Amino acid sequence: MMSPQAPWSRPLLRAPLDWWEGRDAFLKDGVLALVLALSAFVPTLSNIGAQIGDLPERPASALSVGLILAQTLPLAARRRWPAGCLAVIAGAFAAHQALGFATTFGSLGLYLALYSAGAHQVRFRRGLAGAVSAGYVVLALVLDRFGSPQGIADYLAFYLTLAAFWLVGSTVRTRRAEEAERRRLAAEVATAAERARIASELHDVVTHHVTAMVVQADAAQFLLTSAPDKVGEGLSAVSDTGRRALTELRYLLGVLEATGESASADPARADQAPALGRLGDLVEQARRSGQPIEFSEQGERRAQSVAVELAAYRVVQEALTNAMKYAAGQATRVLVRHGEERIEIKVTTDGPTASPAAAPAVLKPHSAGGRGLAGLRARARMVDGELEAGPRPEGGFEVHATIPSKPASE
Repeated sequence: MMSPQAPWSRPLLRAPLDWWEGRDAFLKDGVLALVLALSAFVPTLSNIGAQIGDLPERPASALSVGLILAQTLPLAARRRWPAGCLAVIAGAFAAHQALGFATTFGSLGLYLALYSAGAHQVRFRRGLAGAVSAGYVVLALVLDRFGSPQGIADYLAFYLTLAAFWLVGSTVRTRRAEEAERRRLAAEVATAAERARIASELHDVVTHHVTAMVVQADAAQFLLTSAPDKVGEGLSAVSDTGRRALTELRYLLGVLEATGESASADPARADQAPALGRLGDLVEQARRSGQPIEFSEQGERRAQSVAVELAAYRVVQEALTNAMKYAAGQATRVLVRHGEERIEIKVTTDGPTASPAAAPAVLKPHSAGGRGLAGLRARARMVDGELEAGPRPEGGFEVHATIPSKPASE
């Protein structure tokens, strides 16, 4: 059963822990070194520590105190200078053992120094390991010369203990390197995905509006000789299309400059965002380019998430772009059906099966650098939707998309 203090004790403890985690590594290691140094002089901890040699015990002296401090205080630099830290501590430990001073808790500093060297030493790792091993052999010979009762098996067992701490640190280092590599690869994947998304957005915006402007300009040129009084109307359509393109590009650049929730939370950008409610403007723009379009909506339109709204808008935009490029003047029907669980979009263009309206869209789906309809399929998959595009049996072309409904309030 949870104690009454649990609800408030966790946040109370979390604050100092968060503060401690944010401190500099040198400060943390300095505190560790100081605690270990002070613990070395606690009598109840005197039997805990690293010991090899079993030489006759000498009484404590100023020299022994200095060697104890040399085995503990250098740990303050265990992450900044792991090799130097290990050299000082190992040398002090060897002298402490060779002179026969009593074991102290501070001798555990050797284990921590070995772990730190294995975990944090970057260069000359093999050389450092070889130097430490050679130093240990020298210590074993010195202890044996001074009359240590230890045998080869004892020295080997202690050496394996020291090696185990190095290997633990080395394992931690390897795992950290692997985790850093995974994060780097994940960042590269995210960057590539973001670049692809930006390229897709630019393609959708630029291709649609430029196609409309080309069609409108061609129509205005034709009207110069056939109906001069309507040229102004055609040029006005070109101008309006250009302004719409600039508006969408400004919105896109604003979203790219924004971070986090600010992109969708900005009311000014939200008013400019391509959405289901702006499909009427999209259809009207295509009509002014000379494309006969029948537009209808079924069901109750509800505010959807930004991703769903944008995906639905881009499907209609790309389908109308293809219609103006490959089936100019052919009857086009746009149907948007709002359901409880999904949004269904169907854009149908009349025309013979072998007409340019069908052939380029089917036979050359990657004619625009791998984007267009291929990009729409990827966009639909991002919101768990599906998109199918292809020629109709009776002639013409059809784009059919199904996008799961995700209300903005969810």
